[in-house]
Amino acid sequence: MWGSIVNRDGFVCAVAYSGDARGDQWPGSRVISAQKANTATSFSLPAGKGGLFPGLALSTANLITQVQPGGSLYGLQFSNPVDTGVAYGGDPVAYGQANDPMVGHRIGGVNVFGGGVALYDSSGRVMGGLGVSGDTSCTDHNIGWKTRHRLKLDYVPNGLSARTDNIIYDYPSNNIGPPQRDISPSGFGHPMCDPPATAVGNALPVTDPVSH
Repeated sequence: MWGSIVNRDGFVCAVAYSGDARGDQWPGSRVISAQKANTATSFSLPAGKGGLFPGLALSTANLITQVQPGGSLYGLQFSNPVDTGVAYGGDPVAYGQANDPMVGHRIGGVNVFGGGVALYDSSGRVMGGLGVSGDTSCTDHNIGWKTRHRLKLDYVPNGLSARTDNIIYDYPSNNIGPPQRDISPSGFGHPMCDPPATAVGNALPVTDPVSH
């Protein structure tokens, strides 16, 4: 797996991988993890702020339905492009190390499937975002959520899933073709990847509950 953390302004703070070497996981997931982290912080709000849904936290898993053709957020995934100079600059030998070339730079990018969650401190302030990539998007979400819980940066004030930003599995079937907005009653559902990941995701508010 690859994992990245960005601050509230989208500057990359850390990049890491879980294998013994950087080639032990998908190389493309390095940038995806940073993109997910940027998305989560970019579209989440601090406690008490934000119109009809104050303090709304949106995980990347909450976005996939509404960015489909006809959805209210259609085109969002093209709105903030990745800075390719930041994403692919420097010596690949440093990728995933403390001196990863992305660190200290704004990555940009919008990702619209599971694996990115906003980081909240105990006052409900958005500290940044965490992104995970390297497995199915459903498993990425589960690992990102559990990692945030262990970092104690999960004081989520509000969300679309029982006041959390958990992944939502509400399709009557696992039809992933458009228009998904018509087959997800909540309008923010995510396609299922596999039954074990779905079971873990549904249980996250109990096994690894957020703090309000």
